[in-house]
Amino acid sequence: MLYSDKIKKACQICFDAHKDDVDKSGYPYVMHPLHLAEQMDDEDSTIVALLHDVIEDHGDRYSLEYLSSCFGSDIAKSINLLTHKDEVTYMEYVKEIKKDKTARKVKIADLKHNLDISRLGGSKPYKYDTYKEALEFLER
Repeated sequence: MLYSDKIKKACQICFDAHKDDVDKSGYPYVMHPLHLAEQMDDEDSTIVALLHDVIEDHGDRYSLEYLSSCFGSDIAKSINLLTHKDEVTYMEYVKEIKKDKTARKVKIADLKHNLDISRLGGSKPYKYDTYKEALEFLER
């Protein structure tokens, strides 16, 4: 992972936001954004990887405006694109992500991690087929 003051701030927010969360296998959820961040090769995508679920999971504690003030509008835009809104179908959400280089890179890593059945004790995730379709679309 890359290291900078902005990435350190993103790590602090990530850990605070997800400190009580666990994934479907019972692991601390924070391992997921850290896994994605480890795969990134620039500061912006590392920050977005760390924060990609903060608004969706903890928008009551962290606002997009706050993240924009900390990291700038480009990073906030990518995080917003990665925040799936209930009124938007999954594939429409993915189509919008594809238009943003950083969001696309993070979402590809996110989908690959979510499709890793070893992470889920050998079970396929509930949205396995949808995730595969989305990954294939983003990788084209």
